[in-house]
Amino acid sequence: MKRSYYIWPTVIALALALGIFVGGKLHFNDSPEKLFTTNSKKDKLNRLIDYIDYEYVDEINTDSIVDVTVNNILDKLDPHSVYIPRGEMAKVAENMKGDFVGIGINFYPYKDTITVIRTIENGPSFLKGIKPGDRILMADKDTLYGQGLSSDAIVNRLKGKIGTSVELKVYRKTEDRTFTVNLRRDRIPIKSVEAYYMLTPDMGYIKINRFAESTYNEFTHALRALQQYGATKLTLDLRDNPGGYLGIAEQMADEFLPDGKLILFTKNKKGQIDKTFATRKGNFENKPVYVLINERSASASEIIAGALQDNDIGTILGRRSFGKGLVQREMELGDGSAVRLTVSRYYTPTGRSIQKDYQNGSKDYYQKFTDRYHSGELVSVDSIKVADSLKFTTPKGKTVYGGGGIIPDVFVPIGTNEEEAVESMESLGFMSRFVFEHLEEDRKRYSNFTRDAFIEEFRVDDILFEQFVDYAINANIKMNFYDHEEKLKLYLKAAFAEQLFSPNLHAKIKSAGDRMLQKVMELDRPTIQQREADQIEAQN
Repeated sequence: MKRSYYIWPTVIALALALGIFVGGKLHFNDSPEKLFTTNSKKDKLNRLIDYIDYEYVDEINTDSIVDVTVNNILDKLDPHSVYIPRGEMAKVAENMKGDFVGIGINFYPYKDTITVIRTIENGPSFLKGIKPGDRILMADKDTLYGQGLSSDAIVNRLKGKIGTSVELKVYRKTEDRTFTVNLRRDRIPIKSVEAYYMLTPDMGYIKINRFAESTYNEFTHALRALQQYGATKLTLDLRDNPGGYLGIAEQMADEFLPDGKLILFTKNKKGQIDKTFATRKGNFENKPVYVLINERSASASEIIAGALQDNDIGTILGRRSFGKGLVQREMELGDGSAVRLTVSRYYTPTGRSIQKDYQNGSKDYYQKFTDRYHSGELVSVDSIKVADSLKFTTPKGKTVYGGGGIIPDVFVPIGTNEEEAVESMESLGFMSRFVFEHLEEDRKRYSNFTRDAFIEEFRVDDILFEQFVDYAINANIKMNFYDHEEKLKLYLKAAFAEQLFSPNLHAKIKSAGDRMLQKVMELDRPTIQQREADQIEAQN
């Protein structure tokens, strides 16, 4: 007998409430001496810190006071001017640089032991034969099992300087043996091009999750590969992409825009305007392009969507984007910490600023973001509030609006609460964890699958689906699982594909249940029908 469980999940509203942490141009030429000249304001703060250091009755960590003070100052400016403490700088820099030095594995702490999910292709672990399911017991003389170590602590023990060696003690369950292997640490890419594949015989798909230093090179590599496979059209997926480097977004937009077209312009405190134009190097000009955005697409994602929309290039699909039109620069504070300070606003080619109002502070700013969910604008385009004073017109006469994000050309509503709960279970890794634990029970059962055989033959049967339902119930997830059985089974198959083969295969399988991608196919259908008609006419 089928079982049904039901509750309106709160995970969607929580997901919408996540802050958007984005960067801007990270170049600053002025020296600290020019920026921070001696004045009474600076002296006042310095004296206060000195008085606390030397005169206050109790011992006080003045470093923490300074951190709090800096955060309070920045909080009074805008929601995107942020302080990066010294202890977080390395991690932030790695994420934006696009690589780190390590051994190249994805892992789960599983039953008090570090277990490999998969190795990074051509990384140190991959080249030395480490396999999914291997348990890493020790790194040099450090014991990694039974210690209750956090993921960050484990990563710190496996990372090190490039070229240094680490000896791992590994247990392989499938062979019931323990062995040692010496690895030489190397640079491991943090991929920002999450997946790319052929969506149809002539349309490529590229998913980008942020704009880091390496993103443009990753993007052009993916684009060239898709063109070799026959792509003459492209779907660029910028959903949930919080942004990053402005210059990378400009380079990517240039790939689609003809020479001389305005990409954007910035304006600083002094009113100085800096315009960026497309060059002759574009590799995908005059070709159909679909850009996918949603309520969590921000900053650099909005720059690309706005540049194409204002130049009447391609089609923007999805829901209104986040609404961040401010540019930050990163400046060091002399002690290993830094501040990302808003230094200008950017405007789309028609002159739009898509920055949301932040005059009432950060709390109100992010509350406006969650209010979109409750107002109904994620369900109906008619619920999006626009102001006639912010109306602009593209060269071909299309009406676009400034203020609070990019409104897509084609609206695709968010799913029901339960549909979005299914999406969240997939995107937040819950299904991946279930699949990992299932594989751990008997990996040999799946070892003979080839990629093509997996695509054609593997099915999530009713027994496996029931196991997943029990797993979800034990995790206190309550919903009508059987109302969403088809999509849940599809996403579970995609999770298997990622762990057994690659993120690309995961994305390709999952696309069959993606509402926005189905809309792209629908919009592209007239083109396909016309091509088929032309072929028939040519044959006659």
